[in-house]
Amino acid sequence: MTDNHVQRYFITLSYDGAGYHGWQIQPNGISVQERLQQALSTLLRMPVEVVGAGRTDAGVHASMMVAHFDLPTSIDSLPAEAERGGVANLAYRLNRILPRDIAVQRVEAVAPDMHARFSATSRTYYYYLHTVKDPFLRNTSWETHYQLDFPAMNEAAAWLLTQSDFASFCKVGADVKTTLCQLSRAEWVQLSPVAWRFEITANRFLRNMVRAVVGTLVEVGRHRITLADFQRIVESKQRTEAGESMPAHALFLVDITY
Repeated sequence: MTDNHVQRYFITLSYDGAGYHGWQIQPNGISVQERLQQALSTLLRMPVEVVGAGRTDAGVHASMMVAHFDLPTSIDSLPAEAERGGVANLAYRLNRILPRDIAVQRVEAVAPDMHARFSATSRTYYYYLHTVKDPFLRNTSWETHYQLDFPAMNEAAAWLLTQSDFASFCKVGADVKTTLCQLSRAEWVQLSPVAWRFEITANRFLRNMVRAVVGTLVEVGRHRITLADFQRIVESKQRTEAGESMPAHALFLVDITY
């Protein structure tokens, strides 16, 4: 719905994905989208459908997710909304009924042609790893005791910026029209003597892409494949040539720009 009688809203939220089967509504598992729709429908007393900026897989977290929803009129003009604080108070009210692992930062009216997914110009993901046992990182970072060559991994990551077709990192059977993506950043950043994160920004991402990229870069870091091997894998456009998909719990969607 994008006609002149519809008011569109953007909602910015974050969530711990450990307890969900991803963002998108699933037939046999609880999703973040489902929980958010239920909360909005309850508060606004009408069916509400939300459209997300993307789809995070099961177990993946988001420190920033954006979604939009449409209403036949503005929230502030709905019956009884004025006394409840209207759109200015909606984030607070949503947080009171949403589970503790989902938090809404703001709700704001936008132009009807703004789209949470298609209007986004870039998305950024972080993948975390640490090299010593740490009970406080076990749910948000991948623990590894491999001796990783991060300069080699960054050399391979930098080469990715020269590429546009990432079919080698797309989940087999994914329903995508194109495997072309425009990367603007791909880099390992050291956070401490024992902790690193991979930062990657692109206009769009393929299903399972970031975890497959990380898994293949780890192969470079372990010296199991060379930079030339890595380049050959990308150019093959075959998912079976690339490394394993890394565990979901260490992956975060952290930024979306419009």
